[in-house]
Amino acid sequence: MDPAVLISGLKKCYGSLEAVKDVSLTLQPGEIFGLLGPNGAGKTTTIRCLCTLTTPDAGRVEVNGISVLENPRLARQYLGYIAQEVALDKVLTGRELLRLQADLYHMPPKVARDRIPQMIALLELTDWADKKTGTYSGGLKKRLDLALGLLHQPDVLVLDEPTVGLDIETRSAVWQFLRDLQAAGTTILITSHYLEEVDALADRVAIIDNGVVIATGTPSELKDQIGGDRITLRIREFTPDDEAQRAKALLQDLPCVQEVIINGAQGNSLNLVVAAQADALMTVQHALKAADLPTFGIAQSRPSLDDVYLAATGRTLLDAEIAAAGNRDLKAERKQAMKGT
Repeated sequence: MDPAVLISGLKKCYGSLEAVKDVSLTLQPGEIFGLLGPNGAGKTTTIRCLCTLTTPDAGRVEVNGISVLENPRLARQYLGYIAQEVALDKVLTGRELLRLQADLYHMPPKVARDRIPQMIALLELTDWADKKTGTYSGGLKKRLDLALGLLHQPDVLVLDEPTVGLDIETRSAVWQFLRDLQAAGTTILITSHYLEEVDALADRVAIIDNGVVIATGTPSELKDQIGGDRITLRIREFTPDDEAQRAKALLQDLPCVQEVIINGAQGNSLNLVVAAQADALMTVQHALKAADLPTFGIAQSRPSLDDVYLAATGRTLLDAEIAAAGNRDLKAERKQAMKGT
């Protein structure tokens, strides 16, 4: 059986900018696959190449064994694509947009007449289907966008940041809807920089950074590879760099501490990898107190996907997003999004 999606040696440049340097992915039929990485990592370019919207400079891209480069029209029949930005004609109703989508896919009129009401019911749009989309809320627009992407019943559904800007209730509804689609046999590719979204939904994950895949596996496999528990701490609210360096030198000599990384973009917090033992947190606290470095904040946790990224790159995904954005506003947005899950 052919993979649902095969991407091998994908490369794409825009002038001197290497948006995608070397991406290889294989999606099996019926799985949810998460493509995780900061803004600017190459996620959107990768899926645009997959969905025939951008021509790669090199590489092999297939959907159900069909070459996207050699036979894009046939490949599109098996693909549904839902972009990060919802772009709906505000003067058309939801039903009218669904009819337009059916025409664009050359669906037989009888098939379209049957399927459009099914999509409206499935996405719970009955009360809004005949109202202009300019009156829709953000959640309704996202649900209509899903209906448009699913109308031709694609084997592979590609979603670029599917829940950005949605409230917690709508996000939860989208998550459950995607799980239901998977149960019905649809292969789903999700790009996201929301760690908790990928962790909750994906059977397998690829982490991409600077146009290169740096890790691939199930969320559990990726976490197990880096081992140990995580401790995040700050000596004081805004730890001076010299104190952070002194704390690092002290802590990395403790038997229970495997690694210490100073995370400068977060106010000089320290990220520790420690042996998974009950007294590791207490040992760290006592050592800092004895050195007159009392902790302002400290927490211990099992490894996360952010820890996987940190181990591979030396920075967290949040730091990478802030660097890519060139400002700290994204930090507040990310924290707010995580509070909503």
